[in-house]
Amino acid sequence: MAGTSELQVEIVAADHFVWSGAATMVKARTSDGEIGILPGHSPVLAILAEGELGIEPVDGGRFGVAVDGGFFSVDSNRVVIVADNAQLTDAADSANAGIR
Repeated sequence: MAGTSELQVEIVAADHFVWSGAATMVKARTSDGEIGILPGHSPVLAILAEGELGIEPVDGGRFGVAVDGGFFSVDSNRVVIVADNAQLTDAADSANAGIR
């Protein structure tokens, strides 16, 4: 289980695995607006809007994942994202999309 200073993140699309690992932050666009998830976040279940997820892995750096919708859940420092379609984007694309 993740320590209190990290999130265990799993991202899958309807037809393929995208990414899993430890992260310090996850940002997502939901049907109600943008949300940021840090370790210790209260449980939540939300509908993803089309856009880009921002992920900060514990080993440093940042990257993005373009999603076409889906949902994500947070519970006990575990973030599970199930997207209709998802694709990793490169660092330049993430910077241009405003992921910080």
